[in-house]
Amino acid sequence: MLKFNIRGENVEVTDSIRDYVVKRINKLQKFFEDSVEATAHVNLKVYPNRTYKVEVTIPLPYLTLRAEETSNDMYGSVDLVTDKLERQIRKYKTKINRKSREKGFKNLEFVPSDDDSASTDNLKIVRTKQIALKPMDPEEAVLQMDMLGHDFFIFQDAETNGTSIVYRRRDGRYGLIEAE
Repeated sequence: MLKFNIRGENVEVTDSIRDYVVKRINKLQKFFEDSVEATAHVNLKVYPNRTYKVEVTIPLPYLTLRAEETSNDMYGSVDLVTDKLERQIRKYKTKINRKSREKGFKNLEFVPSDDDSASTDNLKIVRTKQIALKPMDPEEAVLQMDMLGHDFFIFQDAETNGTSIVYRRRDGRYGLIEAE
């Protein structure tokens, strides 16, 4: 069951916008088991040039879904983000189903994907981000990572001045990678 945390920047989140976001994102629940409980963090922004940006993050126990889209229409941005999240889920579940068949697991049951499985093999970089590394200690980096809802966080170690990465392990604890 999805809970919603809808926030607006430079825009008032009206009941009609809230209802539309909830209605569209709830359509993704058909991909999850009934026992999955998660909070969908939705951020709506309006820029001075009258474009609307919608960001959605859904942290799940086994995966974090995140998508953002910008367009000239708030409702259109919500539609685009929902479509992008659905593609992410289908791609992930296709990979899981393929791996479970290869290894002989029978307990993994996901909704089958209609997408062509060849598209998951086409790995290409579609977005590049540049970040400014802030000096901090690993504990602060873990807090930053958790606040962002990410599985890893790159930072400059304040003690060694080297680049380091903290990440969330599958067992729920944290790991640290230090560059030499």
